[in-house]
Amino acid sequence: MKRLISRAAMGLAVTALAVGGLATTAQAAPAAAADNGDPTLTDVYIWATDVNLRQQPTTDSPRLAVRSQWWGDALCQKQGQTVHDPAVGTNNWWTAVMEFSGSDIAWVNNLYIRGGEKIAGVPDC
Repeated sequence: MKRLISRAAMGLAVTALAVGGLATTAQAAPAAAADNGDPTLTDVYIWATDVNLRQQPTTDSPRLAVRSQWWGDALCQKQGQTVHDPAVGTNNWWTAVMEFSGSDIAWVNNLYIRGGEKIAGVPDC
């Protein structure tokens, strides 16, 4: 009888570890877009680190914020100053983003947004 109880306890412990391992895996998944954004806008992901968000689509424009690996709501995109980054490439398309619905609008060059030269699903300004 003691042996049966011991085996049952061992089985429960193994099951608990397995379930705990799944929970840990789920928590380690990559971050998704924040739920506090505007559902009518396209979510975009800034994949790079220390990316400047500007007042206008030019590097001469004042910096409003710096973000790293960040989700934002895209309003629209348009051509602006050409940006050349030796590690990434060259692009003159910029996207207007908001951190959450109603926040200030800032511009980020599409070089640093997942999606390529022109971001699919984001309308032109």
